[in-house]
Amino acid sequence: MTSKYFTPRVIFITSAIFIAAASRLLPHIPNFTPIAAMALFGGVCFTDKRLAFIIPLLAMLISDVALELITGWGFHNTLIYVYAAFILTSIIGLYVRRNIAAGSIIGASVCSSILFFIITNFGVWAASGMVGGAIGLGTTYALGIPFFAPTLLSDLFYNTLLFGAFFFAQKRIPALIK
Repeated sequence: MTSKYFTPRVIFITSAIFIAAASRLLPHIPNFTPIAAMALFGGVCFTDKRLAFIIPLLAMLISDVALELITGWGFHNTLIYVYAAFILTSIIGLYVRRNIAAGSIIGASVCSSILFFIITNFGVWAASGMVGGAIGLGTTYALGIPFFAPTLLSDLFYNTLLFGAFFFAQKRIPALIK
């Protein structure tokens, strides 16, 4: 008897998330990474809610460790904010799974990009000692605007890639369907 954790579906979703996480190690445009897409994909596709959080978080942590070892940039003083946005994106995925359609995935992708922008820029301001109070926070958000476009585009790109690959794989491999 096959364990519910070693089904073709779980193996495919887990592999896709770990491949996406590994792509963080490749040269890329700043902020053009699969971070939110991994969380959203896991939240939507894993039927076990625990796996919807554990697998994307584990993939993220392993890729952060690798980035730290390779570049020295894996761990930073705003990492807790990145992980908070990541977890909240997985929660968005849990809600999207009720109505999986292209429009809901696109909407969730845009929402997760905005959420990531708000939380991580707040984190930058908080990590700086909240310099300048509310004006400093506003300045931090304004300075973060140029980084929003690559984040939004990467979320849309990687979500298209992950969900598209899974959709087409389900057409060819019925064991991937719930």
